[in-house]
Amino acid sequence: MENSQSVQDLYHRRTRQAFLWSRVLKTPLWAIYSLLPFILYQEMGATPDSPPIQIAIIIALKPMVAILSMYWSASVSRRRDRLVSNIVWAGVLGVLPFFFFPFVENSWFFVFAFGIYMLFHRGTIPAWMEVMKLNIPGISRKKIFAYGSAFGYLGDGVLPFLFGPLLDGYFESWRWIFPATALLSLVAIVFQYRILVPPDGNSAAPATPRFSLKHRLVKPWRDAWDLIVSRQDFRSFQLGFMLGGAGLMIMHAVLPAYFKGVLQLSWTELAIALTLCKGIGFAVTSQSWAHWMHRVDIYRVSSLVTLVACLFPVCLLTANLHIIWVYIAYISYGVMQAGSELSWNMSGPIFSKDEDSSVYSSVNVVTVGLRGCVAPFLGTLLLFWSNPSFVLIVGGLFCMFATVTMASNSRTRGALVLERAES
Repeated sequence: MENSQSVQDLYHRRTRQAFLWSRVLKTPLWAIYSLLPFILYQEMGATPDSPPIQIAIIIALKPMVAILSMYWSASVSRRRDRLVSNIVWAGVLGVLPFFFFPFVENSWFFVFAFGIYMLFHRGTIPAWMEVMKLNIPGISRKKIFAYGSAFGYLGDGVLPFLFGPLLDGYFESWRWIFPATALLSLVAIVFQYRILVPPDGNSAAPATPRFSLKHRLVKPWRDAWDLIVSRQDFRSFQLGFMLGGAGLMIMHAVLPAYFKGVLQLSWTELAIALTLCKGIGFAVTSQSWAHWMHRVDIYRVSSLVTLVACLFPVCLLTANLHIIWVYIAYISYGVMQAGSELSWNMSGPIFSKDEDSSVYSSVNVVTVGLRGCVAPFLGTLLLFWSNPSFVLIVGGLFCMFATVTMASNSRTRGALVLERAES
């Protein structure tokens, strides 16, 4: 009995270390990565009335590549033996294009690199969630996920004071920041390789079927569709998150034009808002979200997430009066994102109960891609027809509709979902 407990503790400890170090070591890369749309916006000499098509595409790619990442994550469905290698190889392949940034001039290559990184970042989510479900118990899982995310955002709080002056003071310094931070992120492989996954007690690893391109292309979609059709509670959760996520994507499509064209923020001001203020909001509230989520159903948590999201465009529209409102907007955005990341990532283990959670997490990822096919282009189209302020209002209304949807589901299905998660 003691030996079994020590083995479980070893699984728990190594998984916790790998997850936390992975979050911390990729933080610098993520901070500069989030600035790439704004970097290209300025490098290409765009104006508020004439944003380049690359900006619309790069904003759309962030969610859209989730559709392709589903094929990367599909390989771990009911295959525990592939979980660790899935995480490690995604970390390597995702950052490779960044090492060519100092030598490439074509703006489309930067768009490609942006999409590749997000593809593999999204693709590892089902593997990570399944590893954490297998090795870490429920409440500890939520706390560790919240700690890991908070560490990353706290690191973002320091980086504005480094990246902002570098971008403002040194011509094209971003070309060298990307490979340097990418190299740092690869150190996480040392911890990821040490993860231990308990063997599947039900059966040995399934035999690999004869290769069929049609089967490989269709199976992830069929599995996702079967899950959505059979689980009304999970389907309702997806609908609410679809509305809220679409609202945020619509708003993000016009942020480069609003910040650089209308408010005319410097790189230092922009970096402080996007990393420091957002990081403060995230880090201060992440553990509160984790504790609250353990006591109430996931619909109620998500309804508050989207309600807080409604504050974001309100504060941004007030920023014409004073820049302090930009910082307040991103503090509220950080609070929202702390709850959003926790509920979105934990929804797979919560709804799956004793099943393999990777299929549930894959559905989360692919719905991000589906709304990414529409929402960012809708935001860009609305910008051509109107102005950034109007687009921010439309995005806020989508978030309000999401709040109503999630709150309604909390009243009708919340108790059953909470019981499923705790049993």
